[in-house]
Amino acid sequence: MYHAIAFAVMIGFTVAANLLLKMGAMVPAAERAILGVWDWRTLLGFFFFGSAALIYSGVLEWLPLNVAQSIAASQFVAVILASAFFLAEPIPMGRLAGIVLIIGGIIVVSFSEKARTPANQSLAGTSSAEPG
Repeated sequence: MYHAIAFAVMIGFTVAANLLLKMGAMVPAAERAILGVWDWRTLLGFFFFGSAALIYSGVLEWLPLNVAQSIAASQFVAVILASAFFLAEPIPMGRLAGIVLIIGGIIVVSFSEKARTPANQSLAGTSSAEPG
């Protein structure tokens, strides 16, 4: 359960970061309070990205990189859906098809990881058992 919560928080932070960066970028340059370059939303977006990276580094302690990255790809789906909801950005049919493919890939990778046993996992991806 902890793993699912960690991924949900990481993805939520990534979505928030992307939305905040977009909203900060939409502020006219003359109104950007921080050196005329950044809006407070931009800096808050950087904070959320950094927080998501810290959580992700914790996730990598217990999950292989290729599986973690595949599951983390759900952030792309979440950002598209959030941008449609919060920023009224359209989701054309081609993008919707891509979302379905991403979700399908995440499901396949997730179930393939559950099929692995601890006896055949190692950092190098080879069998940890010594040949007899």
